[in-house]
Amino acid sequence: MLFKADCLHFLGHIPCKPHKEHGYHCDGCPAYRKIEKRILIIKLGAIGDVIRTTPLVTRYKQLYPDAKITWITLTPAILPKGEIHEILPLNAETILYVQNTDWDIAINLDKEKEASGLLKSIVAKEKFGFILKDGATQPVNDLANHKFYTGLFDDVSKANTKNYCTEIFELCGMEYQGEPYLLDNHSNAGYVWDLDRSKPIIGFNTGCGDRWTTRLWSIEKWVNLTRALMAKGYTVLLLGGKQEDERNKDIQSLTGALYLGHFPLPQFINLIDQCTLVVTQVTMGMHLTLGLQKKIVLMNNIFNPHEFDLFGKGKIIQPEKACKCFYRGSCVDGTSCMETLSPDSVLEAVEEVLGL
Repeated sequence: MLFKADCLHFLGHIPCKPHKEHGYHCDGCPAYRKIEKRILIIKLGAIGDVIRTTPLVTRYKQLYPDAKITWITLTPAILPKGEIHEILPLNAETILYVQNTDWDIAINLDKEKEASGLLKSIVAKEKFGFILKDGATQPVNDLANHKFYTGLFDDVSKANTKNYCTEIFELCGMEYQGEPYLLDNHSNAGYVWDLDRSKPIIGFNTGCGDRWTTRLWSIEKWVNLTRALMAKGYTVLLLGGKQEDERNKDIQSLTGALYLGHFPLPQFINLIDQCTLVVTQVTMGMHLTLGLQKKIVLMNNIFNPHEFDLFGKGKIIQPEKACKCFYRGSCVDGTSCMETLSPDSVLEAVEEVLGL
């Protein structure tokens, strides 16, 4: 009996979808699609960086409609299963599989040694990104130099005028053309939200994680912005995870803003999708907002603002005081420059973006 292991649908260990749905066998199967390219993407984390790497999938599917795309990540649940053929966790089983497969294109966009070591250990006709050499992560080729140096030297990073997607496309030998992020909004999960949709819903993503706390905006300023927006008739919806729970409860108690609690990631994504606009700092919530193609006001201080592409749907707003803490987790002055970012200026930005 014939089987075709070079078909996009072929799984090997279990029946393929066309067989289960229609009873087809490989011999004469009308659903047969010969794999055009085998493409491996290694992008482990963080979640936000995984999301903003997904435009590569769109481009590769345009270039090679019958390519088989495999992605290795620490957060498989964040990637859209309908767009990527294989989404795999980083574990021994995955490593055994990819090391024993011949790839046409293999890309590693992480500088961690386990990721760059994995790229070195596999067989591929073309490799892009970062690889392990002499016990350290280094560029595979000259295409990766720009992205490598912006992560190595602060002065080079500060002078950079290219956004992240432009950098990773160039790293792969392509030109970025504004391909959007790919993100499942989980609209089919049946989540029900008791929200007043008669007026704009402004989401406040109030936290920023614990790595670079210099990004935090004070509760007092969130409270003042909340009161100003509610006075204008907007609904303010507080967003965050477990880490932001107490902060959001404090803001809710002082303002009467809407806070529904914290949720598992798919449900949190769907909640953000209910918003008209999201005010956020540079964090996972920012990437989720952009992935859902929502309007956004992005508060930034410690990062190069050129790094972020808002796809024409938002505005970056920064403190009046120049930030001295480029990619730092603690403020060199003791008092964060974020304290000079006024609620009035954020309010003005919100109403400007709503008018886009």
